[in-house]
Parts: sequence; C-alpha cells; structure tokens
Amino acid sequence: MAMILRRLLPKGTRRSNHLGGLAIFGAVIVVLVGLIALLAPWLAPYELNYLDMTRQLEGPSADHWLGTDENGGDILTLLLYGARVAVIVGLATVSICTSVGLTLGAVSGYFGGWIDEVLMRLTEILMAFPGILLAILLIFITQEPSLLAVIGALSVSGWAGYARLVRAQVLSERDRDYVEAARAQGFAVWSILFRQVVPNIMAPVIVQATFGMAGAILAEATLSFLGLGPQDLPSWGALLDQGASYFLLTPHLAIFPGLAIMFTVLGINFLGDGLRDVLDPRALTRH
Repeated sequence: MAMILRRLLPKGTRRSNHLGGLAIFGAVIVVLVGLIALLAPWLAPYELNYLDMTRQLEGPSADHWLGTDENGGDILTLLLYGARVAVIVGLATVSICTSVGLTLGAVSGYFGGWIDEVLMRLTEILMAFPGILLAILLIFITQEPSLLAVIGALSVSGWAGYARLVRAQVLSERDRDYVEAARAQGFAVWSILFRQVVPNIMAPVIVQATFGMAGAILAEATLSFLGLGPQDLPSWGALLDQGASYFLLTPHLAIFPGLAIMFTVLGINFLGDGLRDVLDPRALTRH
C-alpha cells in the first residue's frame, strides 16, 4: 500500500520507506471492514429483515452470538449490514468533498484575484459552522433522513477544508520552474493546473481524505444516534441509540456497535497517521 501511494509523490523526493506498525494494524482493520461491508449478505447468519419478537433483548447465545435487539433482530447481522452504511457514507462523502474541494481549491490558488476572494470567503463561511450541527439542520429542514440525505448533508460543508488545503499547496507550486516551463511551451492553463500542478499536491490530500473518512463515519453514527440517519437501513449509531435506552438491562446492545465504531475509526486514524508520516510534504526534502 505504501509503495502504491508513494508513486503519487513528485519524482526526486525523499520519502519514508514503510508504514509503521500501528498504520499496518489500521490498514488491516480498514480492509476487514471493507470486506465485511462487501460480503455482508453472505457473512450474516440471518436475513436482514429477520425478527423474532419472542427473543427480544437476549444476551449472546449459540443462536445469536452477539444477542438480539429490542425487536428480536440478530445484532451480528445488523452490525455486518451496518458496516455497509458506514463504508458507503465514508467513501461517498470523502469522494464528493475531495472532488469539490480539490477543484475549487486548485482554481482559487492558481488564478488568485477575485476568484480567490469569492471562493475563500465562501469557504470561510462554511467553516464557521460546526459541520455536524449544519448536517443536523439540513436533515431536519428536509425532513428526509435517508442515506443520500446524510451524504449530502455531510458534504455541504465538508469540502471546505479540502479547498483550503489545496489552495495553500497550489500557491506554493504555481511559480515553480516546472510550471513556468509548461507555460513557456504553450500548454493550456487547465492542462497545467490539473495535469502538472494537481498531481504534485496529492500527498496531503490523500492524508486529509483518510482522516475525513473516519470523520464521516463518526458523523453518520452521530446522526443515526440522534434519529436523523437512514431509517430503512441498519446503522451502528441507531443500534447504539437502542443500547443507550437498555444499557442497564442489556449492555451488549450498546457495547458491540460501540466497539465497531471505535475500532473502525481508530483503524482509519492509525492508517492516516502512517500515511502522513510517509507522505507529509513537511517531512520531505528535495534533491
């Protein structure tokens, strides 16, 4: 993984040789969660809509390894399918935020002037609002707590941080020799920006996206915990909300989804720390 990502760095750049132990541990967790999300229908011991009202709030047993919820649903099955929601929200939100932030930040930093002023003022306005509170407000206004609504609400302000980061990187790159050489050769502006400059600033963007995915998963769990997540899909946050109501009676209902959220976010953050050590431009020196 490290070898693939390091290929995104500019040539002639010194870089770290390997990911650390915690980063590898994080990468293993990320891969496992991704596989669970992909293979959930085959791994789950019961159907998603399985309910047994005679076995509500049961503890772990041979029939239900992680117990049952308030409706008699199998918690293990719900956790496996909940991984799908977490992965979809994380990947979709990060993809949208990265695409929008990368484009606007690159344009802002490269062209400057009034374009930079307008885009950065918009960015600052969005960054002034706490992202999770803005997402809660948007979902509450639309009255549509669906998967798409959650992704959209988290993406509305999520791109701003990427735009600021990319702008700063482009400002430091736009006057370098290779950019001047491309201009002298008559390359189109958009070609210089997106084929010459942007590939050379992708390292910090990748690191930012890694941490952004952890934040998106945590934000989705928060929204679901508050009853503003997808209503027709199992979510770790919704299970945690159930568990909070019955914690003294059946603590397993809160413990297992809580552990799922914790290990997933922790694994992504460990991976992000490792990628930052490998790709962080502040740690790099040019020949």
